[in-house]
Amino acid sequence: MALLPYVVAIPLGAAFLILLVGRRFKASSGVIAVSAVFCVTTLSLRIASMVATGKILCFKMGNWQPPFGIPLVADGLSALMLVIASVVGLLVTIYSVGYIRVYTDRWKYYALMMLMIAGINGVLLTGDIFNLFVCLEIASIATYALVAYGLEDESLEASFKYAVMSSVGSCFILLGIAFLYSFTSTLNMADMASTLVSHRTDKVVYFVSALFMMGFGLKAALVPFHAWLPYAHSASPSPVSAMLSGVSIKVLGIYAIARIFYNVIGITPAVQSVIITFAVLSMITGAVLAFGQKDIKRVFAYSSISQIGFIALGLGISTPLGLTGAIFYLLNHSLFKSLLFLGAGSMERITGTRDLSKMRNVIESSPLTGYATLIGALSISGIPPFGGFWGKLLIIFSCLQAGRPVLAIVAVGVSALTIAYYFKALVPALFGNDAAFRVAGIGGKRITFAMAAPMAVLAVLTAVAGLILLPGTANTLLKGSVAVLSSGIGYAESIFGAIR
Repeated sequence: MALLPYVVAIPLGAAFLILLVGRRFKASSGVIAVSAVFCVTTLSLRIASMVATGKILCFKMGNWQPPFGIPLVADGLSALMLVIASVVGLLVTIYSVGYIRVYTDRWKYYALMMLMIAGINGVLLTGDIFNLFVCLEIASIATYALVAYGLEDESLEASFKYAVMSSVGSCFILLGIAFLYSFTSTLNMADMASTLVSHRTDKVVYFVSALFMMGFGLKAALVPFHAWLPYAHSASPSPVSAMLSGVSIKVLGIYAIARIFYNVIGITPAVQSVIITFAVLSMITGAVLAFGQKDIKRVFAYSSISQIGFIALGLGISTPLGLTGAIFYLLNHSLFKSLLFLGAGSMERITGTRDLSKMRNVIESSPLTGYATLIGALSISGIPPFGGFWGKLLIIFSCLQAGRPVLAIVAVGVSALTIAYYFKALVPALFGNDAAFRVAGIGGKRITFAMAAPMAVLAVLTAVAGLILLPGTANTLLKGSVAVLSSGIGYAESIFGAIR
């Protein structure tokens, strides 16, 4: 399908164009970046509408026939993730126009953001496991630089920690790919899945599974591979934090885990147990550590670790209901966590601080920032009727359906902890009326329209995201995503059938 390569080529071309003209024409960088991501979003919606009719879209790079060439593939799962990544990427890029005006060399920021988006889209669409690694590294390297963009000591330290730990994860992934290639003599994921059908119990497959779980688990910031995330979030510009939490850890981590273990290697009880163990550790550890944080972005960072655990729990349960809950909650988390980090950036701009103990009455100074942040907090806390509530409810019911009531109790307990630490963190900051902490006396700055508009759109999307469960195109994509994972290694025949 000719549309697929443009989703990767457009942001790559935009990055190159920004590097050519951005230094001389400073205002052009933001225009080029926003225009490029808008085009990608339009194409993504078009691709999703075609996939929603039951098609699998394939494009053969260089007209080489798979498994010898590199195919780009859009099925129900990749199409839905592509829409999520594109919409969030567009809103974050627009927000960046207002946010990074205080920085110098803005053209470098936009070029790196385009590379990050291109890499993420490549991971979502590629049907070649080595190409997945290449695109993953493009996105990761761009993110390392974006985390360090402020060039402060905190930013450089956070970027260094992220780069070192993520590079270790990348080594695990590359080593796993090398072992799989030597075992199957192919890099095409569909062909690899066909070859592994009769070798799922071989020791090399178990070893590769462990390598992939560590590598992609680190990209997803699952406990115990999570240590880099709080530093990266707290030190990076807020739009970068929004992309990192809203898109990057889901695509480079959770999506890759789901694609590899469901559609290539095949899900096994042992893998399910490992995913569930990491999920529970992440849920509990992230929620407990979020309580003691005074930096608003670190609260949201530890919250990301905890909430990623919910998504992993649904994947680990592996029933249709669990997969539905995981994908639906992933979609919602992308929206409300991006909203929360953009809100944190606006609150920092207004008050001049990220310290929650120094924030008071933000909602009076900037009602849009305050109420948008509140909507995000209500959804992530699982308050009905927001989509976060329905996603968590589906995951909890899937635990009960699978005969695992202890996991359901853990999920309920962590949800209660989430409500508690968001209440503790945000209620004083948004509604506190201590005259000594009036925000007008601390910062007094106003957010720009370019920052306000994306928050407003994300707030609306967060508020109505629960409606996706109703019948319609979005629900069709949700069901299509679940069907892709439920088909397991039957994915291979679907892909080759589409190519033929």
